Amino acid sequence: MDTSVFPDKSKKPDTRRLNKALGESAPYWKAIQAYIIKKHGEALEEWKYYGPKAGWVLKVLLKRRNLFFLTPLKDYFRITFVFGDKAASAVEKSNLRAAVKKDLSDARRYVEGRALRIEVKRQKDVASITKLIDIKIAS
Repeated sequence: MDTSVFPDKSKKPDTRRLNKALGESAPYWKAIQAYIIKKHGEALEEWKYYGPKAGWVLKVLLKRRNLFFLTPLKDYFRITFVFGDKAASAVEKSNLRAAVKKDLSDARRYVEGRALRIEVKRQKDVASITKLIDIKIAS
């Protein structure tokens, strides 16, 4: 699995560096940000350094609740959600693509829930992300 393009602990990412790293996928990240603000209000974005293997990851919270983690990669990004049982059940009952549902059902179960990782490389990936955000917030 690819790791963050920001592996250096001494160089905390900023918006300019993030946009440069995301390349053509930067508008998809901006669309997700705009969706959250429009539908759910302002989210808190917090850069966290998770060590040399993981590098810098952007943690996104809404009203102190963890929504997801964004890992910037070269010209795309990965979003990781953690779903508890209630939210996982809502995902399974949703109209999301079968592949997304399978990835979640196959995910290892932790105390916090099951992790779902989605690589965002195309505009159509944004639609799945926004549905998952709504499910996460509603659950």
